[in-house]
Amino acid sequence: MVEEEVIASQLEALLTPAITAQENYYRQLGLRDRILNLPLMVAAVLTLLWRDVAGVRELTRMLAREGFLWCTPKQVSQQAISQRFLTFPASLFEKVFKDLLPQLKAAWHARNSRPIPESVQFTLSKFERVWIVDCSTLEALFRKLGSLENAPKGQLAGKMGTVIDLMTRLPIEIWFQSNPRASDTLFEEDILNRVTAKTLLVLDRGFYHFRFWLKLIEQEVDFITRLKKGASIQVEQVFTDSYALRDRIIRLGSGTKKTPFVTLRLIEVRSGKTWHSYLTSVLDPTMLPPYVVADLYRRRWRIEDAFNTVKRLLGLSYLWTGSLNGIQLQIWGTWLFYAVLVDLGDAVADELSLPFDSISLEMIYRGLYHFSVAHQKGKATDPVKYFAAPENQDLGIVKQPRKPFVKLIVAPFPEIQRSFDHFFFQASSQIPLTTGIQP
Repeated sequence: MVEEEVIASQLEALLTPAITAQENYYRQLGLRDRILNLPLMVAAVLTLLWRDVAGVRELTRMLAREGFLWCTPKQVSQQAISQRFLTFPASLFEKVFKDLLPQLKAAWHARNSRPIPESVQFTLSKFERVWIVDCSTLEALFRKLGSLENAPKGQLAGKMGTVIDLMTRLPIEIWFQSNPRASDTLFEEDILNRVTAKTLLVLDRGFYHFRFWLKLIEQEVDFITRLKKGASIQVEQVFTDSYALRDRIIRLGSGTKKTPFVTLRLIEVRSGKTWHSYLTSVLDPTMLPPYVVADLYRRRWRIEDAFNTVKRLLGLSYLWTGSLNGIQLQIWGTWLFYAVLVDLGDAVADELSLPFDSISLEMIYRGLYHFSVAHQKGKATDPVKYFAAPENQDLGIVKQPRKPFVKLIVAPFPEIQRSFDHFFFQASSQIPLTTGIQP
């Protein structure tokens, strides 16, 4: 992919404050203001990702002949750049990444034309934030550096614990374990240290751990997860028990140190002949109605979309280096680029007044090439306007809808009415709605 000056200038404007903010830390690490400094290394990693550069050898050629992003042409040996990828402190990239996130979050809040999912709107009237937590294994080492020529093929490279904001889709926190077979529970202490009261976590079943749940509840942090098959439950209170919905307070556990008793709410929603079960620590249905719980957990898949984007589209499945520091360098660089891509996707959604879910980040990424060609021909100046233009919808920026729209019911105690072989959920006439959203 050719370099696009508009995108390059936008990346420079976005990242320069975050890079500049790390100059003192850079000096504290005893690093000299040499050629391969922090600005150049950030530009190098982003160029590898954005322009899908084949390897460090090609990157070296590009730097010598044309430069990239905010870097002018420089003569640097391939060996020097390869070594820099192995040793450049990953903590610097982490700090740039975390300095950038508040700026992107502020940009998100400045947009108000794209609709927010109703379940998220309702939940944020009760909680200050809704985060999705999951883990993913880094599959293999890709011999992009000469230093990896003898590395075994298919070698697993570690495991990431990741937190994504369900509202903004921006990453909140990334943790790394060098052991790819590490249990998800190893990230529990990190999660407990990161979350604060009034947070609702949407958890993968890898965090099915009673003591962890109790610690979250002690910190006034709530969660939603799935019930494991065959779990033994004791029903303590019934809110709804109908053909397609059961909402009950239950007790799990055996009272031992390993599985202490924990009181949770079990919500079961029927789809055809299958019951889908959800657990939440929010015991009051007026605080979190049953179908809101089910819809929020359905949106847990957004973190799988994020993993798919960073690993398959941005190449995090193929790590450039076998060193621990080098792997972390690529992790932070890739998530940084992902956050910038999410920001661009959200701006396009806002321009089109469409939900973020309707926008394909993959097609925006691939569409950057078409924008660069249009800009060179004098036909485009703004990537957001370009992607939102009706004549460019053949780029696939807007996803094709797969399912018909179904109105979310936010009544705490819904009843079911059958019509035309479909089930429509309505608020019970005997129980007043305590939400501000009408079914």
